[in-house]
Amino acid sequence: MPDYPDPVNPYPTPSGGGPGDRAQPVAGVRPEILASWQRSRSLGIDQEGVALPVEGDLDPDSRLIRAAAPVLAHLYERFSGVPVTVALADSRANIVDRWGAPAGLELMDAASLVPGANVDERFMGTSSVSMVLSTRAPFVVVGHEHFLHGLKELTCMAAPVRDPVGGTVRGAVNLSVPRALADPGMALVLQEATERIGERLLELSTARELELMRSFQRARERGGHTELDLGSGELHRLGGPAPRLASQERLMLLERAVELISSAGEAFTEVPLAGSRVAVLRRRELHHGDAEGAAVEVSFEDIRGRGTPGRGAVTAPDGRHVPLLDRPAGAAGADAPGATAEPPAAGPADAWLLLVGEPGVSRLAAEARSRLSLLNEAGTRLGTTLDMWRTAEELARIAVPRFADLVVVDLVEGVLAGEEPPRGRLRPGAALRRVAVWAGEDSRDAPAGGVDVPAGYPAGTPQARCLETGRPVTDSVPTAALSGSPAGRAHPVGLLGAGVHSYLGAPLSARGSVLGLAGFYRRGRTRPYEQDDLTLAGELAARAAISVDNARHYRREHRASLTLQRSLLPHALPRLSAAELASRYLPADARAGVGGDWFDAIPLSGMRVALVVGDVPGNGLQAAATMGRLRTAVRTLAGLDLLPEEVLAHLDDLVSRTPGESDEEQDPATGATCLYAVYDPVSCRCTAARAGHPPPAVLTPGGRARLIDLPSGPPLGLGGIQPYESAGVDLPAGSLLAMYTDGLLKEDRGYGDTDVRTGRLLDSLDRGGPALEDVCDRIADTLPAGGPYDDVALLLARVHALSEDRVAAWEFPSDPSVVARARALTRDQLAAWGLSELDFNTGLVVSELVTNAVRYGGRGPVCLRLLRDDSLICEVSDRSNTSPRIRRAAMTEEGGRGLFLVAQFTSSWGARYMPQGKTVWAEQLPQSERPGPETDEQALLAMFDDSG
Repeated sequence: MPDYPDPVNPYPTPSGGGPGDRAQPVAGVRPEILASWQRSRSLGIDQEGVALPVEGDLDPDSRLIRAAAPVLAHLYERFSGVPVTVALADSRANIVDRWGAPAGLELMDAASLVPGANVDERFMGTSSVSMVLSTRAPFVVVGHEHFLHGLKELTCMAAPVRDPVGGTVRGAVNLSVPRALADPGMALVLQEATERIGERLLELSTARELELMRSFQRARERGGHTELDLGSGELHRLGGPAPRLASQERLMLLERAVELISSAGEAFTEVPLAGSRVAVLRRRELHHGDAEGAAVEVSFEDIRGRGTPGRGAVTAPDGRHVPLLDRPAGAAGADAPGATAEPPAAGPADAWLLLVGEPGVSRLAAEARSRLSLLNEAGTRLGTTLDMWRTAEELARIAVPRFADLVVVDLVEGVLAGEEPPRGRLRPGAALRRVAVWAGEDSRDAPAGGVDVPAGYPAGTPQARCLETGRPVTDSVPTAALSGSPAGRAHPVGLLGAGVHSYLGAPLSARGSVLGLAGFYRRGRTRPYEQDDLTLAGELAARAAISVDNARHYRREHRASLTLQRSLLPHALPRLSAAELASRYLPADARAGVGGDWFDAIPLSGMRVALVVGDVPGNGLQAAATMGRLRTAVRTLAGLDLLPEEVLAHLDDLVSRTPGESDEEQDPATGATCLYAVYDPVSCRCTAARAGHPPPAVLTPGGRARLIDLPSGPPLGLGGIQPYESAGVDLPAGSLLAMYTDGLLKEDRGYGDTDVRTGRLLDSLDRGGPALEDVCDRIADTLPAGGPYDDVALLLARVHALSEDRVAAWEFPSDPSVVARARALTRDQLAAWGLSELDFNTGLVVSELVTNAVRYGGRGPVCLRLLRDDSLICEVSDRSNTSPRIRRAAMTEEGGRGLFLVAQFTSSWGARYMPQGKTVWAEQLPQSERPGPETDEQALLAMFDDSG
């Protein structure tokens, strides 16, 4: 029995309190009781005694009393010898019957608990019956939890009586016993009794409908029509077997019959069928004792034969032909159009009985179908976008007005941020944020407390109970209790006006976590939420919660992807002497902003620069991660000063390797494209290679923009089809190089006319101004108005040339005697450039590099080149492809320290390879840009001391 406290025993009273203590309970009292006390105090109810309103015209033979009387009499007998009282209240909280010993009944009379008395919270304060009818669930009020002082010696337990058809609460049964005699088993016995009352309600309902059916059949027999067979002279009863109907047609007729039985005003209706047929349904009132119901008969006619009113029909005010199914033809003219006189009991021979039932039962059946329709609509309308706010609004709009007059949706703050929600249920006071409020179109501009504001519910409120239990709850909510909050904010329930309204709260639960709360409100108390409504609201909330959780997962993945992509793309392009750079990244989905397109600019030795643009298939987190992997690999390969075709070959080999154990598993980067170009400002030459990528465009000074003709290699991961090849092109100073991904060429989801798109790109370059940012904007303007159909990465480079007065180059024979001459020439050049402070270090570097080239570089010439920019670069080339490396030389060795000294006296050094030979380079910064103490030569030599 999770709905009852276990065990049922008195709670401790406040310190110093007694039976007559008037202080509000504080210790051991549940939050629901405290909240009810606060409402009762706000209503001004007298705790000493109240004058309850009494209804004097109760029906002593009502269906509820007839179903409950034998059950409750037996219940009272089970507690023979125990001073208990049993009271039965109807759905309006009126006491309709009671059982108990004379002394107990006298106490009830003294407390005004007489038949007809209304024990609702509005009049009596906190009581077990009022809590049951408010929460629609079993409840126990113990001792001092009662609001009235006269009841504080009792433990009162109550349970709802539900109609099995639809779960409607028809009333409540209260069992009162002195606190000292209360036992948990009583609650179990009470629930068994209320369940048995519900079964008897169903039995009585079934018996009533059986009697209505018999009444209808007797009426048909009495008024049955016959016709004379002219051939035999015998009388034959009319009405053969009903026409055969398709299953869909029969279902449609049954639904319409239920609506007709439930309707108080409609007497007939027409339902179009296939084949020019029309089914005419007529409602007939039935009476049997206190049972009132209706029967629906159906007849069929062919609309093609309609012209004038036929036998047994009259013309309605709107011009329709209304058949009088129970009248002979001669009576048609006696009726005025739209006549409402009660028809005779007999029915026509061509009418067949379709359905018999009571209006209330039929209403429940119609409501059940309405619930199914609402769930079906929710399945198609909920979660149309991966947006939590939009999903909450969709839930609210679906429920109003068919299920609620007002819907309020609150979500956990962390969920809106995409964070993982806490496991399990939420405690009262959890941080929520209101994301949707809807009470119909009329409330669109009405002040409703607003959305996107913090929301919270203290312990004891139905909202807090819903979040804490993780189950739908229902209650009666007074406007005054929610219209004001500690912060003084209005609550949306104020849209329903003053008074007490019905509330149903359903938790938005998904994957073991509560994401928020959906609150459904109905104006007034005439249509309280019942058990079926709890189930429906729970299903609606569950469907909405799945959509909200999917949106949360998407938001988290999107933010992770965006963060990853932004961290992998260059935050700022480097400032280079070789080129001026500008870029754009234009995502196809501006909100997502995540894809696999990328670009990079990598400084290389000799003042060169590598320009890269790539495109990874797909989007999202995996595409961003794959893009980062390729970009890292390109930067690593670029650091080795490989040729463009070699960089692409290594990339292709990287992608072609199967990442898993299965040979069928494919790298996510398979099919990625890449364009890799290297520009040398000394020779003003650009060398590029491409792997399935669009060729770059170039605009030379005084010329027209054109595409650079490059050999086309296969996309990455498809290597082996053909080798990658590079091509070189001379780019005069001031030339504009444009590298881009294929999203710039797409007119739709496919490629469309790429020639047209390419022409627009070239035209944009022709009309571009001196500012590269303006050129980027001009190219972006060529994209469709709604944005690109695929992600676009664009990299522009206006190349510069290193002037001749900043370059010095010499060629020497491969002979040891040239070392001194190389050092002397270097000294003279540094003096000419005003860099004499670098004379010692540069002389040492030149000596070591030229000596190594003479010793290990083969028979070819040795070339020395000095480049002056913000730094001084010394390059020595030879015809050998051997790789230079630093090694640790012993103290007894005469050589082996050259590269070590070069590394110590320069900021960086390295080697790059050419088709024939290699170049070893070293870079130094001027002394003013390289602060620090001078190197101690003795300390350097001591580093080679192996004596240890």
